Amino acid sequence: MNLNKNIMTESKKKSLIALKKAKTSIEKIISMIEDDKYCIDVIQQNLAVIWLVKASNQKLLEWHLWCCFVDAAKNNDEKRIWEMTDEILKIIKTANK
Repeated sequence: MNLNKNIMTESKKKSLIALKKAKTSIEKIISMIEDDKYCIDVIQQNLAVIWLVKASNQKLLEWHLWCCFVDAAKNNDEKRIWEMTDEILKIIKTANK
């Protein structure tokens, strides 16, 4: 397996792990709210989920760059490279809001 495939596989795997942890944490948060737990404890759990989702998003972006973007570059598809660059910039701007 080449370097790009290894990076893609690891990025995808880490993204899935983060999302599964976030899913479990969200279920815990719902229970905490239903059980009328202390607000700050709930907020801390929310922040942990936000971090996990951001980490997943980062790994998905890496996967996209090493897979789709590299393929477009290898194929010298200048139009697609410009489109993808625009998409990536929009995603980054959205993530930084």
